Amino acid sequence: MISEVMAPVTERAYGRRMNAAQPVRVGTLLREWRLRRRLSQLELAHAAGTSPRHLSCVETGRARPSRAMVLRLAATLDVPLRDRNTLLLAADYAPAYQESGLDDEAMASIRSALDTMLRAHEPYPAVVVDRWWDVVAGNRAMDVLMDGVPAHLLDPRPNVFRLVLHPEGLASRLVNLHEVRELFLERLLRQANASGDGRLRALHDEVSGYPLPANAGRSATRAAARRASPIEVPIRVRTPEGELSMFSTMATFGAPADVTLSELAIELFYPLDEFTTRALRGMAGLPPTP
Repeated sequence: MISEVMAPVTERAYGRRMNAAQPVRVGTLLREWRLRRRLSQLELAHAAGTSPRHLSCVETGRARPSRAMVLRLAATLDVPLRDRNTLLLAADYAPAYQESGLDDEAMASIRSALDTMLRAHEPYPAVVVDRWWDVVAGNRAMDVLMDGVPAHLLDPRPNVFRLVLHPEGLASRLVNLHEVRELFLERLLRQANASGDGRLRALHDEVSGYPLPANAGRSATRAAARRASPIEVPIRVRTPEGELSMFSTMATFGAPADVTLSELAIELFYPLDEFTTRALRGMAGLPPTP
């Protein structure tokens, strides 16, 4: 079921030292993360158990932090594992976290867990995504959302935001496209700003520029749908079986020590009404629930 795997990164890809001609000081990067988290030097120093003076010297390059201090500051700032490695390299230390391929032997238990979760969630859709929302794997029930999606949105690897917002993708079948589009763009922009990830920013710029499908009319039942549902913006999609209403939850692995694992998330879709439950079970060849 794991049809797409994340390519392993070799030791050489990390490198032992930064480019000597244009060094990236760890203090500069730490300051960027502090500002991204909207913390003052005093607040960060207090939370990390160091002095504001020492933190100031680290940020300006007048003091070289220890490896333990880099990791402590990174943890306090909730820096992703991939970027913690970058901070360590900028301070001339070896990376602390390995980056495995999902097909590596050491990841066998993870592959098994993902397969189990995906299969167990059927007949409801479920998908595994990476840091950039590229699809790593999905279950058979995802066909209800992928139906009619053209090949150019699936190759070389489908991306959730492209699949949902592209006028040739799911967007053309979304009853409440305007509301879903607003929610997705806000989520993506927030993630791009919080992570400082240029690839996520470029993805936001791309999908926010997509034209709307010709049949994209604003839902007249938005207010009624909100009153009738605990989910503010459900996914409402047209299918041959009728209009299906779903919501989703995200699951991640706890306490990851591997970059790849830390960047995986599982999105699980659930039916929002009895009609959707019956329709999804029927499409899977299962009897209706009592």
